Amino acid sequence: MTMFDYETLRLIWWALMGILLIGFALTDGFDLGVAALLPFVGRTDSERRMVINAIGPTWEGNQVWFILAGGAIFAAWPFVYAISFSGFYLAMFLVLAALILRPVGFKYRSKRPDPAWRSRWDWALFVGGFVPALVFGVAVGNVLSGAPFRLDSDLRTVFDGNFLGLFTPFTLLCGLLSVAMLVLHGSAWLAIKVERGPVHDRARAFGTVAGLATLALFAIGWGFVAYGEIGYRIVGAIDPAGASNPLRTTSEIAHGGWLANYGLHPWMMIAPVLGFVGAALALFGIRRGSEVAAFAGSSVAALGIIATVGLSMFPFILPSSIDPHSSLTVWNASSSAKTLGIMLVVTIVLLPIVLAYTSWAYTVMFGRVTTQDVATNPDFY
Repeated sequence: MTMFDYETLRLIWWALMGILLIGFALTDGFDLGVAALLPFVGRTDSERRMVINAIGPTWEGNQVWFILAGGAIFAAWPFVYAISFSGFYLAMFLVLAALILRPVGFKYRSKRPDPAWRSRWDWALFVGGFVPALVFGVAVGNVLSGAPFRLDSDLRTVFDGNFLGLFTPFTLLCGLLSVAMLVLHGSAWLAIKVERGPVHDRARAFGTVAGLATLALFAIGWGFVAYGEIGYRIVGAIDPAGASNPLRTTSEIAHGGWLANYGLHPWMMIAPVLGFVGAALALFGIRRGSEVAAFAGSSVAALGIIATVGLSMFPFILPSSIDPHSSLTVWNASSSAKTLGIMLVVTIVLLPIVLAYTSWAYTVMFGRVTTQDVATNPDFY
C-alpha cells in the first residue's frame, strides 16, 4: 500500500502521534490556559467577555487536534487505546465532563444579564480549562511511571488500579507542570489578542508566575526521572517488524532508564533544551512586553516538554508498573502494516487540508479584541 516497510510505518505513526499531541498543546492548549485564567485576569463583565472572545472564534477548530490524536491512537495503536481508555476511564470521564462545560459556558453565559448567572458560568469555564490541563499532565505522569495493568495469555487486560491511585507525588508534579505550561501559553496568547490595559497587564503578571513555575517544575521533574525510581528498559533482542504481541517483548523496571536514550542519541537533548529555553524566552518576552517572543517561547516550551517525554520513553508507549513484561512499545502494539499504510495515505491527503484551514482561520481572526468590540459587536459572546 505504501513504499515503507513495517518498521518504518511504525516509526512514522509514533512520530505522527507526537505531532498531533503537540498540535493539540499548541492550539487548544492556549484555550485551556485562557479559560483557567478567566476569573482572575477579568475583573468586570466587560473584561471577562474580552477574554472569552480572545478564544471564542477558534476554540472549536482547535479541538480537532484532540479528536485526531484520539483517532490516531485508536487506529494505529489499538492496544494502547484499549488499555488507557479502559484503565483510565474515570479520569477520561472527568476530562470529558470538564470539556463539555466549555461549549455550554460559551453559549449560555451571556444569555442573561444577571451577574451571579454570568459568574457561575465563568467558573464553569475555569473548570473546563484547569481540570483537563491538570488531568492530562497527571496522565503523562502515569505513563512515565507505568500504569498498573497486565496482559494474560489471551492478551486480555487486567487493570489493577483505581482513580485515586493515579495521583502520586510524581504524577501531581506532572499535572502542575502541565497547568503551568498551558497557563503560560494562555497568558502569552492573551497578551497578543486583547487590547493593552488592565487585562493585558494581569495576563502578563500571571504569565510571569507561570513561566517561573514551568522552569522550576520541569527541572524538578527531570530530577525525579534521573534519580527517582522511574524508568524502564527492554531486555534482549527485539524485532521492529515483528507481530504486534506485547508478550513477545521482555522489559524490566530500570531506575533512571528514561535517560538512556540521551546517551545513545545525544541529539535528543535538543528536546529538554527547547523546553527550558522556550520557557525562558516566554518569560523574557512577557517581562519585556514582546508579545510575539512570549508566544513563540511558550510554543517552543510546549513542543520541547512534550517531545522530551516521547524521546525519553522511546520505544515504550505505555509501560506496565505491575508486570513490565506486558509493557506496550512501538514495536509490539501497533496495527497491521496494511492498516498503517492506508491511514498514512489518508493522513497525507487530509492533514495539509486541516493545516491550511487552521492557518486561514487564524488569518481571518487576526487582531486584538477591544472593549469597544465587546460593547458594540452583537456576534461576540
